[in-house]
Amino acid sequence: MRKELFKGITMLTMIVAIALAMAVVSANGQSSLTVVSNVPFEFIVGDSEMPAGEYRIKRAMGNALTIQAAAENASASRLTTEIQSTKTKNARLVFHRYGNRYFLAEVWSGDTLGRQLSKSRQERAIEREISGLASKTEHAECGYGIVEVAAVLR
Repeated sequence: MRKELFKGITMLTMIVAIALAMAVVSANGQSSLTVVSNVPFEFIVGDSEMPAGEYRIKRAMGNALTIQAAAENASASRLTTEIQSTKTKNARLVFHRYGNRYFLAEVWSGDTLGRQLSKSRQERAIEREISGLASKTEHAECGYGIVEVAAVLR
């Protein structure tokens, strides 16, 4: 009985040690670089409206990004998924523009891997309205576009 109990405790200890080691390796593999950009317009991240200005964007735990204004107390976090490009481009932020509303959509750190932010309820609602429009002329009148803003790594 004691021998089996000792085996069980030893096995549990080994499993916990392996899990901790994997967590450390995973955390070290995540990029600690910060993407810095000066965004010249107000934009939306999730349910948060962010003023124009300089922003620092870094990866938080797991698949989340934290978007922090340098000068003001504006900040937001958003879940992301990894996206890949066949071409290496400079660090940049990609926004979806609907008329005069901008939604942060992607963050690229200057290599072939980037992070795509999940769309907010507000952006999905606007997309549904636009998709209901009958003609391409009406789509153009809505002012949909993709806007890229240069960034640097720090």
